[in-house]
Amino acid sequence: MTENTQTPSSPYSELPTSYAPADVEGKLYERWVERGYFEADEKSDKPPFAIVIPPPNVTGSLHLGHAFEHTLIDAITRRKRMQGYETLWQPGMDHAGIATQNVVERELAKEGKSRHDLGREAFVERVWQWKGESGGQISGQMRRLGDGVDWSRERFTMDEGLSEAVQTIFKKLYDDELIYRAERIINWCPRCLTAISDIEVEYQDDEGELVSIRYGEGEASIVVATTRAETMLGDTAVAVHPEDERYKHLVGTEIELPLTGRRIPVVADEHVDPEFGTGAVKVTPAHDPNDFEIGQRHGLPNLAVMDEHAVITVHGPFQGLDRLEARSAIVAALRAEGRIVAEKRPYTHSVGHCSRCKTTIEPRLSLQWWVKVGPLAKAAGDAVRDGQVKIHPQEMEKRYFDWVDNLHDWCISRQLWWGHRIPVWYGPNGEIVCVGPDEQPPTGEGWTQDTDVLDTWFSSGLWPFSTLGWPQQTDSLAKFYPNAVLVTGYDILFFWVARMMMFGLYAMDGTPPFHTIALHGMVRDERGKKMSKSFGNAVNPLDWMDKYGSDAVRFTLARGANPGVDVPIGEDWVQASSKFANKIWNATRFAMMNGATIEGDLPSVEEMSATDRWILSRLNETVAQADAFYEDYQFSKLSEALYHFAWDEVFDWYVELSKTTFFAGGEPAKASARVLGEVLDVMLRLLHPVVPFVTETLWTTLTGGESLVIAEWPKDSGFRDEAAKAEIEGIQSLVREVRRFRKEQGLDDKQKVPARLDLSATTLAAHEAAIRQVLRLQPEGDAFSATATLPVAGATVALDLSGTIDVEAERKRLSKDLAAAEKEKQQAEAKLGNEAFIAKAPDNVVDKIKGRLSKAEADIARLKTQLETLPAA
Repeated sequence: MTENTQTPSSPYSELPTSYAPADVEGKLYERWVERGYFEADEKSDKPPFAIVIPPPNVTGSLHLGHAFEHTLIDAITRRKRMQGYETLWQPGMDHAGIATQNVVERELAKEGKSRHDLGREAFVERVWQWKGESGGQISGQMRRLGDGVDWSRERFTMDEGLSEAVQTIFKKLYDDELIYRAERIINWCPRCLTAISDIEVEYQDDEGELVSIRYGEGEASIVVATTRAETMLGDTAVAVHPEDERYKHLVGTEIELPLTGRRIPVVADEHVDPEFGTGAVKVTPAHDPNDFEIGQRHGLPNLAVMDEHAVITVHGPFQGLDRLEARSAIVAALRAEGRIVAEKRPYTHSVGHCSRCKTTIEPRLSLQWWVKVGPLAKAAGDAVRDGQVKIHPQEMEKRYFDWVDNLHDWCISRQLWWGHRIPVWYGPNGEIVCVGPDEQPPTGEGWTQDTDVLDTWFSSGLWPFSTLGWPQQTDSLAKFYPNAVLVTGYDILFFWVARMMMFGLYAMDGTPPFHTIALHGMVRDERGKKMSKSFGNAVNPLDWMDKYGSDAVRFTLARGANPGVDVPIGEDWVQASSKFANKIWNATRFAMMNGATIEGDLPSVEEMSATDRWILSRLNETVAQADAFYEDYQFSKLSEALYHFAWDEVFDWYVELSKTTFFAGGEPAKASARVLGEVLDVMLRLLHPVVPFVTETLWTTLTGGESLVIAEWPKDSGFRDEAAKAEIEGIQSLVREVRRFRKEQGLDDKQKVPARLDLSATTLAAHEAAIRQVLRLQPEGDAFSATATLPVAGATVALDLSGTIDVEAERKRLSKDLAAAEKEKQQAEAKLGNEAFIAKAPDNVVDKIKGRLSKAEADIARLKTQLETLPAA
């Protein structure tokens, strides 16, 4: 399994006595980058494996969610690189239109200026300047984590090549009549002054008011309820259900709209739920998406009553008021006219807020650019249905289909200055010209370019192929498209993932952008609560890296990563992972100090002890397990398997059981030293993708190899030795039972006890020295007195406890526990023997009592044995 032939004569002497991550990690990472280990070669003959980083915002910094996702991707790519794939992990950042513009506008505000004071060109130049000076700090933080990305290929969604890709696909979609301009209801942020996508709307429960208002008079009146009384100024109808007998006489008539002097029709529409409220709804087509659809069906006018700042623009008494001010004023005016039938406050309801500035969003009728997603979404759904793309875990497929099968047309225009400007020009006589990247825009008097920019998701949707040089037919595109897998959170399945699927299939002749979508959950605190600055539970992963090391943070995150499930994490768990890294360091250094080596061939089966054969058998089983878990994206199970193999089996069992062999020296010691070197070599390779720094340092010292980054991934040799496994399991059973007995007697693990071992009837006789070493059992001596005898695993262990425990006190304690167990047994038997109780009690209650009885019986048997084995007083 090894590929190196040279090792230092005393490798452990090069290692500090304790592991200090801060002294190792930064230097190691820079060495990896300088040597080009992470760079992908599109001309290589190796099979390709490509994966993209979900591009973080240029305004962002590394948070635990990033650290979690990057750890998983890095583990996957490091293993694939070791397996011999030409591996590309594509890095880059998103220009983050709204977020970045907000940052720079806040900087300008400190100078007493706005973007309008600078003008568009100067403002965009100011953003580029900010990006060069302050943006992208996350890149340095990714290095801290150990991300094995190809920095030579780093891309930015606003760089020249990606801008060409954006303009190319816009033109193609436009020419194919899949992009159009229309007036529709959009999410509008009155603070950011732009349309925003669904992903940028955060819903939360707000306290407001619900008022019921009477429209019309007498029999020609209807009561409607609303939380947004200010929008009534834009009502153009009242809608009821066609089958609602209460209002059939009013359908087709007009009723008075209070405060406005206008009359509006009553229409019948099946969208209305007759069981909800009064069964009648006010219809404001210009300020509600559902009302807009009703308006379209019934030919209603769209009356906008608010401007872009959410200020009322109609009806004198309220004109100029902010929407919230207008709400109070309108309710007061309606109350004065006797129009308020009922009021409920506070009334808690779900309200959308801009994710950037937290302002309440306003549904607003606006002329915007849209993508006709019908055919694109169908292709994205079919690619999963026909097996071209697999979603992991599979149960997430339903959520994917629920989304793409019901996708509405996508509003792609944003009223910003920072972003990809829409490549459309308007002429003096109403001409509209869409311009591709190789075309000249029209010139002459009266021609102007559209002032809007594209939604950030438009450019990030091209990420899997635009980063490889598309629309040019590059070698990188030919080698690395499609990507092998996309690893991302389930929270952006609908937004980023669906858009990449639509654009990839459309632009790349029906080839999806990746073969597998591996979805993970969100990182939460140790109580399962969402992490947030406002909750006071947000964690900066860099703080934990400073304190415990990057490996500890990575291992903690990977150990909690079950597919599609949220990941709780707390500092105690990171501390435990730090102890694991230290255990790997100390135990490997100890093993090297005792001669562990990879020099020469492995000894033959005949030359190896049962302990050697057992650990090699378990090593190969662990390699097979690791491969299976990686292929199924089971990072939690992978981490658990490697943790227990390294700590429990290698360090706690194999090393301990082999100490007597090493101390004795000779050929058996040489054989075990070579086996131990092999086990450490493979174990460090297996651990490397998840904990790269500590394993790199130890492995290069042990083997003299260049780097684990480019080392060969272990293969399962197929070696298994069931007889050796059974033999060692017998030792483990014996050791555990004696340890349990010693603990019950109050003896410290390290306290030496005289013992006589009768192992003749088992396969354990050859291991007596090792068993005594592990259990701290001394030879029996002339004055030996067997005060406790334990029959274990077909063997007998007699212990001389005289002088080590207070026999009388121990007898009293055990007798008291025995009496309690017997009482518990009697009570459980009495209840189970009561037929009336059994007939009435639920099954779970009966099962619980049966469990109590079973435990009591086991306790009685154990306590009696302990009493019998106590020495005489």
